[in-house]
Amino acid sequence: MSALDKLPEHWKSRKTADAVMAPSAIVLAGVGAAAAILTGLPGLVALGVGAIFYGGRVASLLPRKKGGTTRIDPMTIGDPWRGFVRGALDAQRRYRNAVASATEGPMRDRLIEIGERIDAGVDECWRIARRGNALNDAIQNLDVPQAQVDLENAKRTSRDDANDPTVRSLEAQLDSARRVVEVSEDTQEKLRLLDARLDEAVARAVELSIRADDVGELGGLGSQVEDVVSDMETLRVSLEEAGGTARAAGGGG
Repeated sequence: MSALDKLPEHWKSRKTADAVMAPSAIVLAGVGAAAAILTGLPGLVALGVGAIFYGGRVASLLPRKKGGTTRIDPMTIGDPWRGFVRGALDAQRRYRNAVASATEGPMRDRLIEIGERIDAGVDECWRIARRGNALNDAIQNLDVPQAQVDLENAKRTSRDDANDPTVRSLEAQLDSARRVVEVSEDTQEKLRLLDARLDEAVARAVELSIRADDVGELGGLGSQVEDVVSDMETLRVSLEEAGGTARAAGGGG
């Protein structure tokens, strides 16, 4: 038995290959090794540190096992994130109804397979929404209006704004807050588009479940759904990375 045969079934996919060769994983490996070298660690130890950074990044990108049950409760998060999750859940419900009404056979079997990826997309939407909601909480914790008032007061009493540590600290805090707000707004825009694309894919699935005679007609649908899920996974990973910015700025989440 080869090493590939021993891998879990949910890892035997293009997603795994993409994770292993992900540029971000390779870059992190180099960053980790370089940092270790700069601190004076031996070469072999530095390589080990780089491998840890690389392995952690790859692990975050690997496909998750199908069949797990994710408890999704939109009421535990605020708007607009709640609305995004509700939209994804509605699309999932409509898709499942379409599958249930399809005639048994290869067509229905393929629809069920595609449905597993739709389920994965809904899970990703939920994870993105939870992190987006936490990001909004961080924005509230930053108290931008008060920081702006403090900055104006500090500038009035400062003799040299450019070198005043209080002024520079408050300006840095406000810059961080602006970046966090930009991440939140950008994520909302992208998730809104992805929800719309998921709806479009479900509408097509409903149509095909009624009129399609050849399972080959579902090929485009499978690719369409896979693209949406892949983009959701990418958005979720980028949002996880952005979470560090919020914490560095003094926020929660």
